[in-house]
Amino acid sequence: MTALARMRLIAYLKTGRFLAPGITVLLALLLFHGGGRSEAAEAYAVCALILFPAYAWQTRTILDGDPDVQRRLALVAVGSARREQLAGLLAATVAGLVVTGVSLVLPWLIGAVEAEDEPLAKQLAIGVWAHLLALAAGLALGALSSRAATESTGKGVAVLAVGSVLAIVLGLPDSPLAQVIPPMTVVAKTVSRHGLTPANTLGYTVLAAVWVAIGLLVYARLRRNRA
Repeated sequence: MTALARMRLIAYLKTGRFLAPGITVLLALLLFHGGGRSEAAEAYAVCALILFPAYAWQTRTILDGDPDVQRRLALVAVGSARREQLAGLLAATVAGLVVTGVSLVLPWLIGAVEAEDEPLAKQLAIGVWAHLLALAAGLALGALSSRAATESTGKGVAVLAVGSVLAIVLGLPDSPLAQVIPPMTVVAKTVSRHGLTPANTLGYTVLAAVWVAIGLLVYARLRRNRA
């Protein structure tokens, strides 16, 4: 399984498929941070929200890298559908962590963030946590929009686009569905208003974990039905 994940990552890099999402992420981060200096935690929380569609896009790109026949051969090689699916998600997770690292380091390199209101360690911890929530939700949405789950590239793009927009818009604090939507938007709002507490941090984490678990279970079911 690890070898298959490594192979998919290498293919993602060698074929240049990382360029489109990678350049988009870099431009989005530079444009956001070009607005002036801000507190690190607030900037990181908003960056995590911005990166959510990019995480999903990158996941979909990695999972769609194999032609259908090659994906079936990989399934036979690793011995089970679950291991083949986990290999793809592992490759996407590693790629997502690289993007997360860039997002956390870049603002310091260009002098776009500061740590005056809260200790730096606390703000970095909030930033890492917000990015991991967005990465996990992006993995689930990217998997659900993959060709293996939707049966066509067009349907996959539609699921990716609509899912990204709905997750952001319906996740607003005033939305009646905010309690059942991945909490990237509400996290960004809460951190910006300095309203993050241990209680709502745990609540947001649990909500994200439940949403991601459901999304990945649906992905596995779709893959099994369309194998």
